[in-house]
Amino acid sequence: MCGILGVVARNPVNQLLYDGLQVLQHRGQDAAGIATLEGNTFHLHKGNGLAHDVFRTRNMRALAGNAGIAHVRYPTAGSAVDHNEAQPFYVNSPFGIVLGHNGNLTNTAQLQKELFLDDLRHVNTNSDSEVLLNVLAHELQRECKQFRLDPGTIFAAVSTVHKRCRGAYSVVSMIAGYGLLAFRDQCGIRPLVIGSNETEQGIEYLVASESVALDTLGFRFMRDIAPGEAVFIDFDGKLYSKQCAEAPALNPCIFEYVYLARPDSMIDGISVYETRLNMGEYLADKLAREWGQHDIDVVIPIPDSSRPSALQLANRLGIPFREGFVKNRYIGRTFIMPGQAQRKKSVRQKLNAISVEFKGKNVLLVDDSIVRGTTSREIVQMARDAGARKVYFASAAPPVKFPNVYGIDMPSRHDLIATGRTDAEICSEIGADRLIYQDLEDLKAAVLKANPAIERFDCSCFDGVYITGDITPEYLDRVEAARGQSKAAQLPEDDDQMELDLAMSATSM
Repeated sequence: MCGILGVVARNPVNQLLYDGLQVLQHRGQDAAGIATLEGNTFHLHKGNGLAHDVFRTRNMRALAGNAGIAHVRYPTAGSAVDHNEAQPFYVNSPFGIVLGHNGNLTNTAQLQKELFLDDLRHVNTNSDSEVLLNVLAHELQRECKQFRLDPGTIFAAVSTVHKRCRGAYSVVSMIAGYGLLAFRDQCGIRPLVIGSNETEQGIEYLVASESVALDTLGFRFMRDIAPGEAVFIDFDGKLYSKQCAEAPALNPCIFEYVYLARPDSMIDGISVYETRLNMGEYLADKLAREWGQHDIDVVIPIPDSSRPSALQLANRLGIPFREGFVKNRYIGRTFIMPGQAQRKKSVRQKLNAISVEFKGKNVLLVDDSIVRGTTSREIVQMARDAGARKVYFASAAPPVKFPNVYGIDMPSRHDLIATGRTDAEICSEIGADRLIYQDLEDLKAAVLKANPAIERFDCSCFDGVYITGDITPEYLDRVEAARGQSKAAQLPEDDDQMELDLAMSATSM
C-alpha cells in the first residue's frame, strides 16, 4: 500500500504535490518522493521518512515545473528500505520517464529475467516498481514510430504491460515532452481516482490514490479510473482515456475499507466512512445473537480507524460509548512499523488509557482488525492496568489468516495470529476475556450496502482466494522462505533494534 499523485497544472506544482503527500501520509510512512517536469528536465527528490522530514525548503525550491508526480511508500515487507528504493523511479531510454506505483507485482522474478535476457534493460534495485517502469519503457519503445509518441501508441504500450504484468498496480508516470500517464491493473485491486480544476489559464487534472486528496487540494472529483483503463493528459490539458485490458473486472481490496483508506474518501463509488458504520451494525447483530445476556458496561474504540464501527455498535446495542484512549498523533501507525520489537514498543508511546473510563468496568474494545496480535495484546493489558474488571475484544473484520501479496504487509502466515488458531486460542493469546470477529459475508454486505453494483472483492487475506489466479502454495512458500533468509542475514544482534525482514518481490508497495 502506497499513496500516489500525478498532476498537470497551470502553475508550479511542488507545493500542491507536497500538500497531497501530507493528505495521503496514512498510506505510507517509510519514504516519500516528488518528481516535477520543467520543460524537458525532471527534478527529483526522495528519501526515507515522513514527507515533512524528507522535504526542506531548498528541496522544494528545486522542484520546479507545472507537472509532476509524488509518492509515499509503505514498507510492505516490514523492511527498512534503502533510500534508493524510494519512489518515483526514473529511466531515460527511450524517453525520460518517472513512475510511482501502488501495489505489488506477483511475477517480478519472471519479468526481471525477461528484462535482462530479452529486453536488454538493466534494473538497479529489488523494487518491482522499477521493474514495472522498465517494462513500460520497453513497450513504449516497441510501439513508437520514429521515436514519437501519441495517445494511441501510449495506450498500445499499456495494453502490453497489462499482458506481461501480474498482480496489483495503480500507476502514475510522467513522460518528458508528452504528459501524464496513469493506469490501473485489470482487476482494479488498488484504488485510483481523477479530478479536475477549472482555472483562468485552463483546466488542470489530478490523479490520486484516494478522493480525499482531490477534496483537500481543490479539485472536483470526476470518477474512479476503471480497472485496466489508462488515462493520458498532455501538457496542453487534453485528456485521453482508453480501456487497455482484454478482460477487466473490478475487484477492489476490501481491506481498504476496513483499515487502509481515510474515512472521508470515496473508493469505487463507496464511502469508506459509511462502510465502517455498517460494519459496526453487523458486528452488533452478531454479538447480540451469540453473546445473549452480555454484561458489557461500555464500548471503547481503539483509535482511529475503528471509531465509526464502535460508535454504531454501541448505538445499536444501547451501550454507552466512551473514548478510553488518547492517541499521540506524532507516532506512526503501528501496523506499518517494520518489525515486532519496534511495533510493540510504539504501542505505549502511541496510546494512553483514560483510567476513569476503565476502572471497575466490563469494557468492550473495538478494533478495525487483528493482524499480528501484538498491538491487541498490549492494548488489552493497558485496559487491565487502567482498572478494567473484564476486557472483551471485538474485531470489525474477520480473522486475517492468509498472506496478502497485493501490497499489504501480511507476507508470512507465521506472522498472522489467526493462522492455525481457533478464536478461543486467539482470545487467550491477546489476553482478553472474550473475543468476537466479524463474519466475512457480513463484511462484504457492509461494503455492498454502500454500493450494490460491486460484484466481487479481493478478500484474499481473509479467505485465501487470490483473484489474479497465479498464487500457488509454492509461490507463498518461496516468499516466506526468502523473508526468513533475509531476516536471519540482517537481524541485529541487539534484540531491541528494529527487525530488518525483507521479503522477496515486495519492496515497493
